[in-house]
Amino acid sequence: MTVLLLSFTSLLILNLYGTNTPQIIWAAVCGLLVGVAVSVWLFYYRREKGTMLWIPRGVAKYLSERTKAVKIGAEAFGLGLSSVTGEILFIVAPITVSALVLVQLPSMWQLVGIAIYTVISMLSLIIVWVAISSGHSLSRIQKWRETNKYFLQFAAGAGLIVLGFFVYVNEIMSVVIGKL
Repeated sequence: MTVLLLSFTSLLILNLYGTNTPQIIWAAVCGLLVGVAVSVWLFYYRREKGTMLWIPRGVAKYLSERTKAVKIGAEAFGLGLSSVTGEILFIVAPITVSALVLVQLPSMWQLVGIAIYTVISMLSLIIVWVAISSGHSLSRIQKWRETNKYFLQFAAGAGLIVLGFFVYVNEIMSVVIGKL
């Protein structure tokens, strides 16, 4: 789903603006990054005990019920794809920034960029898989996640703020200073 979203967003941006994206779009995306960062800080985890994410309750209930009844790998894969829908509000800004950067690259590097973004976005899943494969229990990983959920929430929001600041300086301020 990550590959599909990033590819679709890149195609949309390429068709709308070509490889020269207007400065106002870059500025809007920087604002979107900051807005999503604040939303992550305020809403990403529910305040109750556990690490229940802030996704619409209907989506959460559907995913919870369906994961208990999964029998085949293809169905589990489909559930993974549909779970992205519940998190779309939190990933739209990083996907858009990545797409804006990707359309400026040569074609071969665009594919490499999509692959790198996908691997980075899956890094938390890969880390959990490696931890379980090396003998750590899922309950221990979940306990660590619950204990550190506010740090993870802060780090995610701070990362988006840093990304927004970097993009603003790199894409907007550098052009403004270059024109002086």
